[in-house]
Amino acid sequence: MVDYITEHNISDIGNIVVELGQSKFRAKQLIEWILIKGAESYDEMTNLPKAFRETLKSSYPLKQASIIERRISNDGTRKYVIELADGCLVETVGMPSLKGNDHLSVCFSTQVGCAMSCSFCATGKEGLSRNLSSIEMVEQIRIVQDDFGTRVSNVVSMGQGEPFQNYDAVLEALKFLNAKNSFGIGARHITLSTCGIITGINKLSSETEQFTLAVSLHSANQKLRDEIMPRCKSQTLTQLKKALLDYVRKTGRRPSLEYTMISGVNDRQSDLDELIGFTEGLLCHVNLIPLNDIPSSPFKPSSTKTYKHWIASLEKHGVETTVRNSRGSDIDGACGQLKNTLLQA
Repeated sequence: MVDYITEHNISDIGNIVVELGQSKFRAKQLIEWILIKGAESYDEMTNLPKAFRETLKSSYPLKQASIIERRISNDGTRKYVIELADGCLVETVGMPSLKGNDHLSVCFSTQVGCAMSCSFCATGKEGLSRNLSSIEMVEQIRIVQDDFGTRVSNVVSMGQGEPFQNYDAVLEALKFLNAKNSFGIGARHITLSTCGIITGINKLSSETEQFTLAVSLHSANQKLRDEIMPRCKSQTLTQLKKALLDYVRKTGRRPSLEYTMISGVNDRQSDLDELIGFTEGLLCHVNLIPLNDIPSSPFKPSSTKTYKHWIASLEKHGVETTVRNSRGSDIDGACGQLKNTLLQA
C-alpha cells in the first residue's frame, strides 16, 4: 500500500523528517511546500536537499488532492468534489460574500462520509469510510482559496463527517489555519460543528484558541431527537445541556444551536416550547436552518409563517435567533446535501 505524505497529520511530519535522517527544521519547509505553496512534486522544493527529496519520493509519495468536479451556483457558491491521494472523495463548498466584499467562507469535510446517520442528511446515508488527516483538511482550504483567487476569511467544519470523532486531527488543522505564518484566519472566524459529542465539547472548552462552537440540535425532545439523530442516543439532552453550560462557564463564549426545520416533524408548537425550555439559563444563539432537498427524502421544509413565529417566540424569551441563508442548494452544496454525487456525462 502506498504511504502518501498527505495522509499523515501535520504533527507527524517532524517525526518523518527525523526518521529520514534530516534535521527537524526541514519539517516546516516541507509543510509550507505542501500546504501553503501547493507543490505538486518534490522537485519543486528546491530548498530541500536533493537526496532528501529523492528519499521522500520513494518512501512518502506526494499526490496533492485535486478537483474532479466543480459546480457553480446562481449565488456564486462553488461546490467541489475533491479526490484525495488514495482516491477517496470528499466535498467542499466555497461561499463568497453576497455583500461584494472580499470575504470567502469555506465549508470543509473532516471525514470521508459520516457515521452519524442523521435521517435528513445525505452524507449520513453514505456511512463512514475513514477519517481525514489534518493535511487533507487544510488541502481543501488551499484548493478553494486558489480557485477563487481570494483569501479565505472564514472556515466551518460543516462538510462531511462528525469533527469530534476525529478530534485531534481536526484541532490540528484549525490551529494551523489560525496561525499567522500560514492562513492567518481569526479564531472567531473558525467554527467547529458537532452533533453533540460531549467528550469533544469538554475537550474544546479547555483549548486556548477562541474557536466558535456550533451544536446540531434539531430537536429538544429526547425521543424525537433519537429518531432523527439515531447515533446520538448515548448523548442525552440533559448531558448535552450540562456540557454546554460548563463550556460557557469555562470559556465565556456563546455556542450556536443549529436547528434544521422539518415541516410536521420538529416545527410544531410543542417542539418550539421544548427548545425554549432547553435554552433557559443557557447563553446561546439559535440558528434555524431551512431543510434542503434530498432525493427520496420524505421530509419537507417548514413554512415562512412558521419561521417568523419561531423567531418572534425565541427572541421574546431572550434567545437571539437567525435563519441561515442557505447557499448553493441548486448545486446540492447546501447543508445536508453533500454526498459525493458526480454529474453524469
